[in-house]
Amino acid sequence: MKAERLADTLAVMGAGSWGTALAVALSPRFGAIHLWARDPGRAAAISRLRENRRYLPGFLLPALIRVSSDLKIALEGASIVVVAVPSHTLRSVVKTMRPHLAPGVTLVSATKGIEEGTLLRMSEVLAETVPSARIAALSGPTFAKEIAAGEPAAVVIASDNPAVSAHIQHAFCTPSLRLYASQDVIGVEIGAALKNVIAIAAGICRGLGLGSNSAAALITRGLAEITRLALMMDASPRTLSGLAGLGDLVLTTTGELSRNRYVGIQLGQGHTLKDVLASMTMVAEGVATCRAARELGLRHGVDLPITNKMYEVLYEGKDPRRALAELMNRPLTWE
Repeated sequence: MKAERLADTLAVMGAGSWGTALAVALSPRFGAIHLWARDPGRAAAISRLRENRRYLPGFLLPALIRVSSDLKIALEGASIVVVAVPSHTLRSVVKTMRPHLAPGVTLVSATKGIEEGTLLRMSEVLAETVPSARIAALSGPTFAKEIAAGEPAAVVIASDNPAVSAHIQHAFCTPSLRLYASQDVIGVEIGAALKNVIAIAAGICRGLGLGSNSAAALITRGLAEITRLALMMDASPRTLSGLAGLGDLVLTTTGELSRNRYVGIQLGQGHTLKDVLASMTMVAEGVATCRAARELGLRHGVDLPITNKMYEVLYEGKDPRRALAELMNRPLTWE
């Protein structure tokens, strides 16, 4: 697919691996791209080296990508703003962005998680913080390095407003990145958030030395509980069997680049959560999401057995082998 370069300016908020990868991948589509890094020193280093050596080494930034830690500069003239910051910082970052946003701006959430306390999805946090903005959520089976490398990938862009979905779909499509539009924001975001919890469980299976049978069962039953919760929240079952549901779940539970799977592997091998997180430079969203997902399940009266056991492992110190045994010994039921 050959698409013309748009005259618009795109702002990408968050210079982690995902934000940087999106800026690189979308550079052929926009007249200018502004990449915002919270830390001034890191922004200066990325700008000088033309490479994000901490989070996405080996990928040179095209000349049209401007890197800054100044919100006013980063958001200047941007008609589309991609928010790619960790879920626990999203609300505070967007609040500071608000005075610099253009009227009628479109905010695209590229963050996968659930806000602790409020239990809001990321697009809901955006809508609550900037009520005048047009909102969309971007999700699907993607690893940052592969997106930056231009390997073929497909994702979903979801918005309650079909015109917004269609606008971003066409603006973001490249020869290597295909977007499917959706109006099911709930299904897309619940699938995106909870798959990280299931990925930790899948990693634990790997860390315990278990094989493919265990992984397949875990992934399948994980999809079942994600779907139960999403449907109770009025999502479409079709979404959970698509890219933002099954596709993202398979990638994150089996891919070697998965941060959440890595956390699970380390826990399965006997390391403490504190030590595992201290060894990582990037955020494993599933750790915080697990706590919020458990609360969502309780709120909606939905049984989330894998999520609940991961909560016990992560926050109550339960031995992973015991958690697995308890899952296997639950009362028998119909599928």
